[in-house]
Amino acid sequence: MVEVVITGIGCWTGLGNLTQTWQNLLSGNSSITLQKPFLELPPYPLSLLKKEPTSLKTITEKVVQDALADAKLSLPLPNCGVAVGSSRGCQGEWEKWAQNRETPLNWLDTLPQQSAVTTAQIVGARGNVLSPMAACSTGIWTIAQGFNLIQTGEYEQVIAGAVESPITPLILTGFAKMGALAKTGCYPFDEQREGLVLGEGGAVFILESLASARKRNALIYGEIIGYGVNCDAYHVSAPNPDYHCATKLIQSCLEKGNVSPHEINYIHAHGTSTQLNDQREAALIESLFPSQVPVSSTKGATGHTLGASSAIGVALTLKSLQTQILPPCVGLTNSEFPLNFVRESISSNINYALVLSFGFGGQNGGILLKK
Repeated sequence: MVEVVITGIGCWTGLGNLTQTWQNLLSGNSSITLQKPFLELPPYPLSLLKKEPTSLKTITEKVVQDALADAKLSLPLPNCGVAVGSSRGCQGEWEKWAQNRETPLNWLDTLPQQSAVTTAQIVGARGNVLSPMAACSTGIWTIAQGFNLIQTGEYEQVIAGAVESPITPLILTGFAKMGALAKTGCYPFDEQREGLVLGEGGAVFILESLASARKRNALIYGEIIGYGVNCDAYHVSAPNPDYHCATKLIQSCLEKGNVSPHEINYIHAHGTSTQLNDQREAALIESLFPSQVPVSSTKGATGHTLGASSAIGVALTLKSLQTQILPPCVGLTNSEFPLNFVRESISSNINYALVLSFGFGGQNGGILLKK
């Protein structure tokens, strides 16, 4: 069995690049502020990279270039696989064009797979270029596909992850109509949670066989030892109340990694700050893991970046493994759930960490990481 490790990370959120995001997170800072990017809409709490919404291509270029530099790889990489996704793609570009059709739009540059195409162009890839879309679990699905490409022996290196630029009038209006948007901020698992807060960002990773990483003496952030992906097919937005499929995916992660629930040292929860997700996810974790396992969601600091959220979760969990520090659940004050939430950053012995994601439409994903 080929061992798959991560040797490079590129990550951008409203808190900054990977280093800046991590340091701000440990300090309990949040990038969420009340903003009004569109004149026709009221102000909402949002997490933006800049003062105005950033294009998908710009974010993709930033995270890919950072990942390559972090892994100390030189271009071109014709034998590198690509698996980069986005749940919303270039929707913002289409909305701008719909409002002013005199503005030229090259539709070939704005198709849903644009983040994967941009990545392939940057690295000079000549092999598989995959662009999965699985709602908020997109990031985990892309990493799982990259993992499989290496395990089969087809590639020694794959760049995988997800990017999102979801701050558009239609997306904001849609979530507002659903009653899913917060009015003041993001408070995962809190009694006073209001709903999700949209954020921009992305994270991509250099996945590599352990043999390849050792051959070039690369820094290793952690090893992927298991994953699980499936779909409830229960409801367009609500999670399945019996969390049967979510349970199966966690069991799949643990079985593939040959790890018991008692060996998990940290769970990075999806934690959207919505009523149903947090309730169901807390019950799921409580049903499968011992009460002392530390749990946190980082969306109170970064906002919910939709398809990129689970990839960002993986990036921050890898930093947790590297530094042996548990990140806090920013925005949580009082919880109604009997879980061991991380309230402040704290040093801890972390060997195994689990990242969870649960998207609209019942898209479920989990990644098991090892120090």
